[in-house]
Amino acid sequence: MVQLQQKIEEVKSEKTNKSKTIDVFVLLLFVLLVATILTHIIPAGEYERVEQNGREIVDAGSFTRIDQSPVQFFSFFKAIHTGMVEAADIIFFVFIIGGTFGVLTATGTIETLMVVMSRKFANKEKWLIPVMMLFFALGGSLMGMAEETLAYIPILIPLAIALGFDVFTGTAIVLIGASIGFTTAVMNPFTVGIAQGIAGLPLFSGITYRILLFIVMYVVGVGFVYKHAMKVKKDRTLGYFGDYQDINLEQILNSPVIFERRHKWVLFCFLLNFIFLAFGVIKFHWYITEIAALFIILAILIGLVGRLSADQIVHSFMKGSAGLITGALVIGVSRAILIVLEQGHIIDTILHHTSSVLQHVPSVFSAVGMFILQALIHFVVPSGSGQAALTMPIMGPLADLIGVTRQTTVLSFSIADGIGNIIFPTSGYFMAAITLAGIPWIRWAKWVWPLILIQYGIGIIAVIIAHLIKYGPF
Repeated sequence: MVQLQQKIEEVKSEKTNKSKTIDVFVLLLFVLLVATILTHIIPAGEYERVEQNGREIVDAGSFTRIDQSPVQFFSFFKAIHTGMVEAADIIFFVFIIGGTFGVLTATGTIETLMVVMSRKFANKEKWLIPVMMLFFALGGSLMGMAEETLAYIPILIPLAIALGFDVFTGTAIVLIGASIGFTTAVMNPFTVGIAQGIAGLPLFSGITYRILLFIVMYVVGVGFVYKHAMKVKKDRTLGYFGDYQDINLEQILNSPVIFERRHKWVLFCFLLNFIFLAFGVIKFHWYITEIAALFIILAILIGLVGRLSADQIVHSFMKGSAGLITGALVIGVSRAILIVLEQGHIIDTILHHTSSVLQHVPSVFSAVGMFILQALIHFVVPSGSGQAALTMPIMGPLADLIGVTRQTTVLSFSIADGIGNIIFPTSGYFMAAITLAGIPWIRWAKWVWPLILIQYGIGIIAVIIAHLIKYGPF
């Protein structure tokens, strides 16, 4: 059997998708231009920031108008470089993940693992979707796994294709699974944990309602991905394969691939890495820098265990990283949009005026309005913890004034945050994920849009119910 990695690389020069789409850089530059124009139209303003529990948060009653500071022509282009610099942590994190998987691929372990898993799932491949999506949903909901899940995409896409599915299926298992976790945020310390702390709520209170919401979102998400996968299983022309070749499952099942001891040791190191990762995130609050260091160690270990020379390890690492240059640029341009809005000092103005409108409508509509507002803000502030720090000091007191519980306000924030994570191009993590998968943003958006609408509908219903039952404790 021709090695699986060679098969994938053979089609790099011939795109499976021949349809015309808008390049992601064209889209992002257009959004950047709109943001720049808005800095000339929207009055500048800002809230004062105060220190609370070691975090900088917004003083809800401190909004003031300031001198207009519109972003000028040259600054429009400067923002792109500044975005690259400010997003350097996630850019190099993605490079390191790509390099580590370059080494992992060079050991032959991915191919061997995929063959073994394909054989095990050959007659029960339908279990792949619910089982793996549950794993990622729990990771997102309990540990706030986001950037960490990028590591699994290069594994699940080939596996999904070998089982008769497509690139969308393999990518969606990871992205939609993790999004379900962030949307429901049963015990996510980076979203609900921060938001509840700022709102003055007991940490992780209201967990029962979020568990019920988790079940609903999980069933809907799995159903959406499963339906698509089964369509592709019946008719391969309905699938999307991008730069990946349509791998024949029968060839894999009949191939003489043996799961050698070195492959087992490589996988052991790989799994041990994620145990350390989970422990570090939970116990020591590790983030990108520490996780990146862990993956560098992993790359060296699996290279040695996989019997690669020092030169082979370095070359494999560089090859894996080089494949993500486009993704790195996308992440930097995405951050440039936020840079422009910040330099124009219009983020706080938008937040101030839109939140003020909610005081003049019935409370049930105000609750829904908060949800919609949080969804809009998430486009501008894709960081869950950053959005919590920005909005909750305002939304919390506002909730008291309009008769909405603070717990409902936190719920509105977490649902909006999770759904936006798989659609908004301003999210560096999301754009990095679909870049790893080789999926154009336009193509992904067209595919996932029905699910997004369903999830927003569920979110609105969940917020209304929370308001009617006085979801609390307060």
